[in-house]
Amino acid sequence: MKQRRRRQLISAGLVGAGAGLAVGLTQTVVTRGVDSLLPNVRGVSSYNRPGTLTLLASDGQVIQKLGPATREKLVTGQMPLLVQRAFIAAEDRRFYQHDGIDPIGISRAMVRNISSGSVEEGASTITQQLARTVFLSQDRTIIRKLKEALLAGKLERQLSKEQILQQYLNYVYLGAGAYGVSDAAWIYFSKTPSELNLPEAALIAGLPPAPSIYSPLVNPDLALQRRTIVLRRMREAGFIDDLQFASANGSPLLLKPAEPKYFTSRAPYFTSWVAQELPSILSKEQLEVGGLTIRTSLNIDWQEKAQSTINRHTPGAMEGAVVSMEPGTGLVRSMVGGKDFNDSQFNRASQALRSPGSTFKLFVYLSALKEGMKPEDKITDRKVCYGGYCPKNFKDKYFGTVPLWKALQNSLNTVSVSLLKQVGFDKVIATANSLGITKGLGRFYPLGVGATEQTVLDMTAAYAGVFNRGVYIKPTPFEEILGPGGELLWSRRVNGDQGKRVIPSDIADAMLWMLQKVVSGGTGYGAVPPGRPAAGKTGTSEGGRDLWFIGGVPQLVTGLWLGYDNNKETKSTSSRAVIAWSEYMAPILKELPVEQFPPKPVLKGKFNPLKALTKNLKLVKPEDEETPLEETTEETTAPTAPSQPSVSTPAPVRPAKRQDPCGSMQTNPRYVDCRFDLLDRRRSTPNP
Repeated sequence: MKQRRRRQLISAGLVGAGAGLAVGLTQTVVTRGVDSLLPNVRGVSSYNRPGTLTLLASDGQVIQKLGPATREKLVTGQMPLLVQRAFIAAEDRRFYQHDGIDPIGISRAMVRNISSGSVEEGASTITQQLARTVFLSQDRTIIRKLKEALLAGKLERQLSKEQILQQYLNYVYLGAGAYGVSDAAWIYFSKTPSELNLPEAALIAGLPPAPSIYSPLVNPDLALQRRTIVLRRMREAGFIDDLQFASANGSPLLLKPAEPKYFTSRAPYFTSWVAQELPSILSKEQLEVGGLTIRTSLNIDWQEKAQSTINRHTPGAMEGAVVSMEPGTGLVRSMVGGKDFNDSQFNRASQALRSPGSTFKLFVYLSALKEGMKPEDKITDRKVCYGGYCPKNFKDKYFGTVPLWKALQNSLNTVSVSLLKQVGFDKVIATANSLGITKGLGRFYPLGVGATEQTVLDMTAAYAGVFNRGVYIKPTPFEEILGPGGELLWSRRVNGDQGKRVIPSDIADAMLWMLQKVVSGGTGYGAVPPGRPAAGKTGTSEGGRDLWFIGGVPQLVTGLWLGYDNNKETKSTSSRAVIAWSEYMAPILKELPVEQFPPKPVLKGKFNPLKALTKNLKLVKPEDEETPLEETTEETTAPTAPSQPSVSTPAPVRPAKRQDPCGSMQTNPRYVDCRFDLLDRRRSTPNP
């Protein structure tokens, strides 16, 4: 067995020596033509391993580094002399004497390894190792060794020894996910390279030949044996004296392991969304190259505030989600998808489908405004049934005749379903679609109170489209993406969604005016300090399973959701979401200057079939239409309007009624639809 091992060592040594000597002779006649066939070695300082990715926040802070990346590089002059000497002694003691290939070193290593019966000393120079790491594979072939030697010679001709050593110490793999000395110092000892002492530097310098085997985290005894070899070679090279050797060799292995820097995302739910979105804007080839730098839209400070808020307002198994985005750019400034990413990687901001409750009423009221209604138009709030579905207001309270804005301010469910019926399912669905809401929108009455499940991200983006005066911009986490050489691959300003007008600006402004009323005196009251212009809408699904508030100021819209993953009842109201939203937004609003919303527009008089119809709208008998899945309710914090005393007045004399072609509600179960058809025909008939 020993003889076989010895033969293997001799064979390997002869191969290395032969390749080294052959290339050494060849280098004496290398021409510029040969150099031109080799890679540009001056780019070694910007080397990145395939699949590496750096994510930056909007202010340039590192959020995370992905893949086999050197997480912290040192520039020339920062690497401690002690560390340099330890690696030179361990890997290439004639580093400053050779020109990339060291035949003497190869021969010495061969003799030492054969005599010891193990691979104690490597035959490759530091320059060869750098060439192999950056430009070649790890295949053990003569061809690869020849290429390695040629590249080593080119490195020596075009870079200084200091530059070569610096880059090697930044890129060499040292086990446990450590690429470079700085990473290793942190991972093994929680130190910077300048803080390493002699035994620590020697231990790290002993890792390159077999990082997984000599790792002190895996095999501490082997690591100590390897450290002794490095210390002995440092003494032989004259870098340390006998006293230093003895002291360092006798010191215990005092590890203080730490996670690699930037290994864990500072905003894991946000970066998980980034990873999900990235393939839609970059090709597979671009992603595989590595060395990409992505400047995202994330505001680290706001992200931390959002996470803290969710953690404080979700006791027990309750969960929550937050999305903040700029209406005018689509940039998502914060995204939290749960309490603890380590416990659950499911992103409740971008993946969870939850009933939006009354926040969905946005699309119903927008559709009514588009069809000719105005915020001040009156509508009746009373119990009405549709096909067996009878929506109820919170606490079963009804206001009678109220203006449209008041109905939204108090989140009256009966009015929303009535509007849905009168405007038509298709028009409400089309309005929602135009604002990015496309999931599960069916033609059934509970649609009017948010029975179809949506994501927090999509609902927030839809509201942002209204805050942006009717221009919808798809939400994005990307500002720009740079390639390995710093070249611009993608920019939001050039390649991103520039927005599309989906709602007329006057309609959006009227809707915003009504949403402001929700915050100033309705269900969203207390979300912002008095006097601060803000708009928004609350939402609560049946049993308080989902608690929502989506709102903001002209510069920023935030959606917040609270609930249980198993759809358990919270037995609470959206007031809880308003409180959490307010706590999160309060410090952010101090950073944002006060801006005003557009003034309430004067909507020009259009023919208004809704107003004409609702004058005579009465209790509708159940119709044979689609049965709803479930009913949603919404609370109100606004004071209840006092009831008006009845006054006895004589009945007026009315002219004889003309016969109604639709019959009556008692005799025709499709009476309401018939009246709509008549109104549509009248509207389409030219005036005489």
